[in-house]
Amino acid sequence: MATITARPRKDGTIGYTAQIKIKRGGKVIFSQAQTFDRESAAATWAKKKEAALAKPGGLDAARKTKGNLGDMIDKYVELFRKDIGRTKEQVLLALKGYAIAEKAMDEITSADVVDLARELGNGRKPQTVQNYLSHLSAVFSIARATWGADIDRNVMRDAMEAAKHFGMVAKSAKRDRRPTVDEMTRLMLHFEAKTRRRNSMPMQKVAAFAMFSTRRQEEITRIRWADLEEGRVLIRDMKHPGDKIGNDTWCNLPPEAEAIARAMPKVAAEIFPFSTDAISAAFTRACQTLGIEDLHFHDLRHEGASRLFEMGNTIPRVAEVTGHRTWQSLQRYSHLRQTGDKWAGWVWADLLAQK
Repeated sequence: MATITARPRKDGTIGYTAQIKIKRGGKVIFSQAQTFDRESAAATWAKKKEAALAKPGGLDAARKTKGNLGDMIDKYVELFRKDIGRTKEQVLLALKGYAIAEKAMDEITSADVVDLARELGNGRKPQTVQNYLSHLSAVFSIARATWGADIDRNVMRDAMEAAKHFGMVAKSAKRDRRPTVDEMTRLMLHFEAKTRRRNSMPMQKVAAFAMFSTRRQEEITRIRWADLEEGRVLIRDMKHPGDKIGNDTWCNLPPEAEAIARAMPKVAAEIFPFSTDAISAAFTRACQTLGIEDLHFHDLRHEGASRLFEMGNTIPRVAEVTGHRTWQSLQRYSHLRQTGDKWAGWVWADLLAQK
């Protein structure tokens, strides 16, 4: 049977520690304790834990070493390093520096996650904190399903509800920044000058392709010559909130984007054999050098989708290019008034189509 002990904390509050010990032959073969703010919560945890231990194989499973959250983060990053991107990897590794990372998975409560959100909020915006917790939630899900980590499915859900209630987290504001023709022309001239150097990445082609094709950075770097057909392209592992890999999708390819792709030299299996880090760094440096403020590489995708609507395309037609599975996410663009194609006659569209 579990015992619950009330102990005073340094801050003057009372903590209730529920402890379970199982002895056989006079020796303790299993022991686990968890501290809660309320006695009722401690009793609930103890009851649930005892029920799990009483099930066939429950004790053996509980005695297996499954590691703490920090260990699960390491396993997650190692398993998905090629798919999660550098930013998510950095976020997860940063989380290892917090106290929650030292806890065993089955000891983590929603209160622990809320405490983490509070710590993360020091110097970070609620939108950033939400991103951190979203990445942590992915680790919880994989650890539970893949490595058998004993963590309640409701831990993250309850923590997010509480964090939202207290304003610790918030959804990211939707960006509406779009490049002007002048800004893109200046970028093209800047990148063209850089390309004259030996073995330089043709960022002018990468950036223009991203805009006309509406493709994401990581998608661009995965496109192979074998994926390119007339008027369409196979996008491998397309981003999707529920499925991270295996989402190979054929998307329509606007003629401007196809012409740029076919103008690339065939030096590798990929059409754009570059890293996302190199592309991001080059674009950011160029904007800083040219004094172009608040323009991100991903804004090129926004511009491409907006352009298609301004040319009079319907939501289904645009979705065939962007690859959106639900039309709701495209509605933010569909309200645009039809104004024609502001990129019609843009000289760089023709220049970049030349080999």
